[in-house]
Amino acid sequence: MQYRVAYGDGGFSELQSAIRIHGNAVEYIPVALVLLLFMEMNGAETWMVHICGIILIAGRLMHYYGFHHRLFRWRRAGMSATWCALLLMVLANLWYMPWELVFSLY
Repeated sequence: MQYRVAYGDGGFSELQSAIRIHGNAVEYIPVALVLLLFMEMNGAETWMVHICGIILIAGRLMHYYGFHHRLFRWRRAGMSATWCALLLMVLANLWYMPWELVFSLY
């Protein structure tokens, strides 16, 4: 414990930044992992799953770098990559979803 703060940020700007970086990752990564899992379960091509995962990881790393070093361009690019990965995963899940099972009457 570098700052000796049990709860909150203790008024330290570096600790506030670290808390926000972690919180932002927690907001996006679980949703993306569930979407990747559904892509795999729906039968999407392996390369599609890998590309979406790579775009997601690259986006999160760019966002971290931009947030940590206060470079807005990197932050914006990271969030754009994250949102593109999420959009691609949603579209792939809609495309590969077994619709005949969803709308069956049995």
